[in-house]
Amino acid sequence: MSERVTVVTGAGSGIGRATAIAFARDGAKVMAADIDLQAVDGTVHMAEGSLIAVQTDVTDETSVRDLFERCDRELGTPTVLANIAGVGVTTNAAQTSLESWERVFAVNARGTFLCCKHAIPRMTAVGGGSIVNMGSIAALIGLPNRAAYCAAKGAVVALTRALAVDHAEQRVRVNCICPGTTQSPWLERLLDDAGESLEALIKRQPLGRLGTPEEIAAAILYVCSEAASFMTGSVLVIDGGATAG
Repeated sequence: MSERVTVVTGAGSGIGRATAIAFARDGAKVMAADIDLQAVDGTVHMAEGSLIAVQTDVTDETSVRDLFERCDRELGTPTVLANIAGVGVTTNAAQTSLESWERVFAVNARGTFLCCKHAIPRMTAVGGGSIVNMGSIAALIGLPNRAAYCAAKGAVVALTRALAVDHAEQRVRVNCICPGTTQSPWLERLLDDAGESLEALIKRQPLGRLGTPEEIAAAILYVCSEAASFMTGSVLVIDGGATAG
């Protein structure tokens, strides 16, 4: 990844933070974006390498446009994009307010679309690039009390495949990572909302533990590398066996 310019959204915590740090340690120049500027500043302080923190609301096209224009000015044309920003709610469809439904779709689906929309022309202009979108096993199987989240992540998987087909000739590869349950502050908040215990959740995992943000980040790094140059439109599941049964 030496000197490759990379944009990572959701870089203030969890998988996004681990991904931004992994790219920087691998030699990339990273624009680390998050809606929480203080959190993403913390990511920059933790990392070794070239990172710039920027406050971005991925649901707002003006904010996304500003992110990519700043990247152009300060780091150069981005050839790697990791769309990690996401939110979820722990309710079934009947319990989900329209506001919550639209918020989950706005961050997960619209945010992914907007970042891809502004990244792809830039990648095309310099001969190609790689995009990794953040799905979830919730896109592949039904999970209880995750109606909006399952639907939104399903949209991300479908969008990934459409983009891969549309832009293969321009050498823009687009893939999707679908993690299982991964240890993060976001997960802990969801468990609190749902009234579930972390211990019970761990016991349900076939490997007997949760994934780590660093494990998911390592997969993202691989998918964006030349070692994965024949990979596009793929959905890579990393879930400790949760969907194997």
